[in-house]
Amino acid sequence: MRFDLAKLDGWVDLPFFIDTLPAIEARLSAETRPVLPPAPLVFQALERVHPDNVRVVILGQDPYHTPGKAHGLAFSITADFGGRLDSLGNIFKELYNDLGVVRTRTQLDDWADQGVLLLNTILTVPQGAAKGHAGLGWEALTAQVLDRLAPRPRAYLLWGAPAHKAARHVDPAGNFKLETAHPSPLSAHRGFLGSRPFSQTNAWLRSRGLGSINWGDPEAP
Repeated sequence: MRFDLAKLDGWVDLPFFIDTLPAIEARLSAETRPVLPPAPLVFQALERVHPDNVRVVILGQDPYHTPGKAHGLAFSITADFGGRLDSLGNIFKELYNDLGVVRTRTQLDDWADQGVLLLNTILTVPQGAAKGHAGLGWEALTAQVLDRLAPRPRAYLLWGAPAHKAARHVDPAGNFKLETAHPSPLSAHRGFLGSRPFSQTNAWLRSRGLGSINWGDPEAP
C-alpha cells in the first residue's frame, strides 16, 4: 500500500512521512484483512485543514471498523452509510443537550472546513477489529501534528484514554483542553455526556476573538 501525499500541504514536511510512514506502508501491504478507511481517505483530516487554519482539535481513537462507515475524519460517518451511529449518535445527543442544536448530517466535513481538525490517534483499522493497528506507528504522526500546532493557542477536545495520552503535553494554561470519556456507547456515560464541549469551545473561541463553530447542519446553499 502506498499513500498519495500531494494534498498534505502544511503537514508533509513532518518527519513522520520520511521516518515512519514507509514501514507502515510495508506492514499494510502485508495485511491480509481489508483496511479501513480506503487508502485515498486515510489522511483526509490533514488534507482538509491546513495547520494555520486549525482552531479546534477533536482527537479520537481509531477509525470505524465497519465497511463504508469511516472516511478519514474522526467520528464522521459517510453520508450514505445508513447504519448505526454509535459514537456519533452520542455526539449528536450531547450537542442537542449542550446547545439545543439538532444535527442530522453525519459527515462532519463542514466542521473541518471551519478549522476543526478531526484526527484519530491511529489512522487505519482492519475490518472488524477495533484497535487492530495500534502500535503500527501512527501514534508518531499524532505527536508530531500536536507539536506543529503547539505554538498557537487552540481548543482541544480529547475523547478517550488514547487521546488523553497523546495530548498529555498540551498546556491547559495556554489552550482550552477538555478531557472526557470516549463517546462510544460503552463509555459515553462515564463523563462524555454532560461535558458540554461545544458551548465551552465556542465560549473560549469567542473570548479570543476567533468566532464560534457552527456545530449544526451547514446552511443550505
